[in-house]
Amino acid sequence: MASSLFTKILLGPRSIHTSSFLTHHSPILSSFITKRLFSVRAVPTSTVYTKSTCWSPCMASSVVSRRATYSTRSAPTNEPVVTVDWLYDNLKEPDIKVVDASWYMPDEQRNPIQEYQVAHIPGALFFDVDGIADRTTNLPHMLPSEEAFAAAVSALGIQNKDDLVVYDGKGLFSAARVWWMFRVFGHDRIWVLDGGLPRWRASGYDVESSASSDAILKASAASEAIEKVYQGQAVGPITFETKFQPQLVWTLEQVTKNIEEKSHQHVDARGKPRFDGIAPEPRKGIRSGHVPGSKCIPFAQMLDGSQSLLPADELKKRFDQEGISLENPVVTSCGTGVTACILALGLHRLGKTDVPVYDGSWTEWGAHPDTPVDTTAAQAQ
Repeated sequence: MASSLFTKILLGPRSIHTSSFLTHHSPILSSFITKRLFSVRAVPTSTVYTKSTCWSPCMASSVVSRRATYSTRSAPTNEPVVTVDWLYDNLKEPDIKVVDASWYMPDEQRNPIQEYQVAHIPGALFFDVDGIADRTTNLPHMLPSEEAFAAAVSALGIQNKDDLVVYDGKGLFSAARVWWMFRVFGHDRIWVLDGGLPRWRASGYDVESSASSDAILKASAASEAIEKVYQGQAVGPITFETKFQPQLVWTLEQVTKNIEEKSHQHVDARGKPRFDGIAPEPRKGIRSGHVPGSKCIPFAQMLDGSQSLLPADELKKRFDQEGISLENPVVTSCGTGVTACILALGLHRLGKTDVPVYDGSWTEWGAHPDTPVDTTAAQAQ
């Protein structure tokens, strides 16, 4: 009975009002997800998710005309993003896998797995940013070990031969983190969907309104695989082989050393008030301010009004304005290692493909008792 009802919930009508959906089904979904993945908070009830029904002769004609110019062979090798039109035209290619990597700040009160169930790009897998992470630290969503990442990604059904397109529910936010993670572990055939799910839906493309049981089970299996690796237990077959790229990730020790050596220009993606030490950090017990010698370029400056990556010339202006030379090495950081990856994405568009991200970022640095911290007030004295 429960199995039958759960199947109906997952495979039922594709046009769903969120509040109604959660009111009737949240106890079952909550129980299932809490047991299999992680705890659930309600999706904002004001949001309405609907299946696109805008197929028309005009759209069909448009799609046919685009097919002449878009193909998997034209996937950009020197660009970190692809358009929604390109993805639509290549969505059914066998070696392309789409990954929903939605993640939200705690104060946003949004739950990515529930939003994924309500609306996602057809066939998309769900990548749990908080779950596919190092289980030996209290720091949020730190990079897992190579073995753990390989086990989790294999459980999702991803292989080295796959071309990956990763997106999120905000436009361009946490998808950049997962783009960076795969590159750290040696998989360069990955792109971020420019504008994410909002751009996809605004373009009239279809979404699936509930997750298939297979997708949920894969996400659950990935979480379980991580747990097993860190507990020293055997995991299922490994279909994804990692090749760690240490030059793309920095530690606290490397950032400390860089204060004196200045081998890299350090760019912080947090907002200016947090960087200056004027605004408090959102997490308790963390000092305000910034790493001495670092510069501030808030991640939002990489994006346009539709949350898509700016053109190269506009991106270059943002870095020029803060005195960041593209001729010299750059390292990026932020609050917890998520939005720093948006800076790395922008720099990748500008030809800097070897930018490391400080994984622990300010949550690690600001909580450490012995790390130096600068503030605007201190610098003014």
